[in-house]
Amino acid sequence: MKRNYYQKVAFMGMLLIILFTFQKYTSKDKGDFSGVRFITENSAPIHFTDFDPNDLNEKQWQNLGFSERQTATILKYKEIVGGKFVSKEQFKKCFAVSAEKFEKIEAFILLPETSKESKYKNYSGFEKKSITVHGKFNPDHYSVADWIKMGFSERQAEAILKYKNYLGGSFVSKEKFKECFIINEENYQKLSPYLILPEKTPADFKSFAKNFNSEKNKIQYHSFDPNTLDLDGWKSFGFSEKQAQTIVNYRDRNLRGSFKSLEDIQKCFVISVEKFEEMKPYIKLNPVNIAQNNNVQKAEIKQQEKTDFSKVDMNSITFRQLIEFGLDEKSAGSMIGFRKKLGGFMNKEQILSTYNIDVELVKKLLSTAQLNTSNVPRYTLIDAPEEWLKNHPYFKYSADKIIYYRLSEKEERKIWKLLKTKPEYEAKMRLYLK
Repeated sequence: MKRNYYQKVAFMGMLLIILFTFQKYTSKDKGDFSGVRFITENSAPIHFTDFDPNDLNEKQWQNLGFSERQTATILKYKEIVGGKFVSKEQFKKCFAVSAEKFEKIEAFILLPETSKESKYKNYSGFEKKSITVHGKFNPDHYSVADWIKMGFSERQAEAILKYKNYLGGSFVSKEKFKECFIINEENYQKLSPYLILPEKTPADFKSFAKNFNSEKNKIQYHSFDPNTLDLDGWKSFGFSEKQAQTIVNYRDRNLRGSFKSLEDIQKCFVISVEKFEEMKPYIKLNPVNIAQNNNVQKAEIKQQEKTDFSKVDMNSITFRQLIEFGLDEKSAGSMIGFRKKLGGFMNKEQILSTYNIDVELVKKLLSTAQLNTSNVPRYTLIDAPEEWLKNHPYFKYSADKIIYYRLSEKEERKIWKLLKTKPEYEAKMRLYLK
């Protein structure tokens, strides 16, 4: 009897414990999870540039945003297809490359669209420019133009500088320089003997990077009025002669002789955010100088004869004439800048599509002024200079393809077929073709 009694008591106790536990975890009173924080990967944004997937190693694929497992799959897939990707179509079939990822990098892949466009079985991608090195150099001192001159494309050159900024303003070492994902092994072997950089990365390379460029340490800032600073004055603050001249021209032409505020200085495109912050504590804008410069500019404008805009050509109209007509500095500068990049306007729609302009006022100007296109440079796809193709706003994104296709194709019709550009883009490009 006692045994049965104790068994029942034990059973009831266990049942009560189970019911209590169940009630606790199904209760509507939720626990306090305010302190819980999910861990997310805080990775730097990826800046894509032209690349041949046949050149990339494991590290470089990972720099493009692929995981170790995805990278291993891509490299294995490359071996399966014969050791080389021959087209974008083939590369896209690799299941480790999602449709979303492929869409992001497609424009930067230096491969034909389809396997049919590759005429040779041993095709290894678009013809690459050979890298030319003339002597030892410090890559920290190189600008976009210097990298382009060496043989890199404009986008590649920009990516190299972004990578340098990511490291803290210096490549620090050959080891770090090699990790830049667009510097393939072949190019690194060419450049390595000429790099003025340490072989190995210092342990505390972040602080080393800040102090690596001695140019910054040489600059001795002092209080100055940017409205009285001449060419040599700007150069003493670390600007090149060309940059200094651009600042002076921006002040004298675009701003009519004077910076009115710190914001005006910051807007000058050759003054980087970092450089502006360095100079900011020393900038002293003197109201007297601003007023004097304004009075001089106003007097000069009054002395000028009024322009007969019915005789003015939109492809030769000056900045001052646009101001005279009523456009502000921003609108006038945008129009002159866009015209310079194009080499000249071919129709009035291009002018109206310029950013930052007063459209209604420009329409009024176009109804009066002329548009002469006879002096605008025009070429065929076969004879267009490489530099022109790579710098023209309408051609630069297709430049590498055009240069590659015309090596084997001498008919423009066939080149257009291979380019597969959208109709609206093709229409713009044909404006500048014979």
